[in-house]
Amino acid sequence: MSAVTIQQMADRVAGLMEERLGIRGTGLSEKLRRGRGALPRGVRAAARELADLAEKSKNPKLLVQIDQTRVAACYDICLRHLSAQRAGSALMRSVARIAATVVLGLLLVGGVVLLVQRLQGRI
Repeated sequence: MSAVTIQQMADRVAGLMEERLGIRGTGLSEKLRRGRGALPRGVRAAARELADLAEKSKNPKLLVQIDQTRVAACYDICLRHLSAQRAGSALMRSVARIAATVVLGLLLVGGVVLLVQRLQGRI
């Protein structure tokens, strides 16, 4: 496996992270740093390892030490997870999270209003 192939794998994972999860950045390392909790722990570890191996592959002496099966396994883990994600699903999760926060806030305010009225003896 050549350095170009490993770099292409890292770029593909970075592209899928931007497309599916909406994480911006210049490379895989930066996208992993920006989207800390966007990936599950195992996928995040595989993506981090793939980013490290892509960085190592730039050095010809270190390229010889890289385990090609490990690169393929990390790429496969990342690709399997990111391909299952639908484009825009991260946006929908964000909207749902905001809506849930607003509803919870309204319920809490309503509860406090009822409590205050009850304590004043109006109910």
